[in-house]
Amino acid sequence: MAGNDLGSLLGGLLGGGQGGSGGGGNILGSLLGALMGGGAGGGQAAGGGANNPLGGLLEILTKSGLVDQAQSWVGTGANEPVSADQIKAALPDETLQKVAAEAGVSTDQAADQIAQVLPQAVDKLTPTGQIPSGSLEDIIRQQNL
Repeated sequence: MAGNDLGSLLGGLLGGGQGGSGGGGNILGSLLGALMGGGAGGGQAAGGGANNPLGGLLEILTKSGLVDQAQSWVGTGANEPVSADQIKAALPDETLQKVAAEAGVSTDQAADQIAQVLPQAVDKLTPTGQIPSGSLEDIIRQQNL
């Protein structure tokens, strides 16, 4: 499944060689996989494209009032934090439920994990201060992360 592959790649991106269920890379992999699937409302409809849901995710967060946070992660300055409550408010319920189920955690735990790792992941995926084009897998591999 794409979410598991993304989880492995994102785990490496976040320095999470430890792996394990519920890890930051796995939870983000599930989230981005859900958005790529399109069934949960994300990537394609929000402009992320089928292979790169990052733009769609950032658009969802921006439309939910997290403009400053999302811009800080993409930009080259300090990353502003985001709370689990903000993540729960921003993401469609069905997306968060799917991510939580895949990670084997509650929706509260999933939102908390996403809030903890998302700023760092987006920051590392956008080193030039812009959302790269191409598939998410290609972007991660090109950056040797």
